[in-house]
Amino acid sequence: MMDRANQTGKSLGRWALVPVMAVFVSACSPMMEYHGYAPTDTDLAEVTIGQDTRETVAQKVGQPGMGGVMEGSGWFYVQSDWRRRGWRAPEETDRQVVAISFDSRDRVSNIERFGLEDGEVISLSRRVTDSGPRPGVLSQVFRVLGQFSAASLGG
Repeated sequence: MMDRANQTGKSLGRWALVPVMAVFVSACSPMMEYHGYAPTDTDLAEVTIGQDTRETVAQKVGQPGMGGVMEGSGWFYVQSDWRRRGWRAPEETDRQVVAISFDSRDRVSNIERFGLEDGEVISLSRRVTDSGPRPGVLSQVFRVLGQFSAASLGG
């Protein structure tokens, strides 16, 4: 009789470990976090270059998360996706930056989408009406974005 009680106690002890193991395994699974907003290409197709203004762009795709660093410059929509794995530092898995430029009449002159591939900023899509020289606003924006760390994003 004592062996049977001992066996039952061992079985219960093993079953008690199941919730503990489940918590441990779930803590190791990756968690995704999404910060910011970048309109989709479908949303941007609603914007007409040379016709839409800041006001109509705001109505069609929403207000941007950040404006240009100089008065009268473009709008920037920034979205970044982060993966957290337990105790490790968060890893940025995707970054999308949509830049909408305006001309002197405050009409849309250019729409560009940039991504972050292998640590390099790349152009994903571009709608350009003027191929003239471009101000270095994007380089300033990416310089500012590069100053953010996972810790500053709440990590």
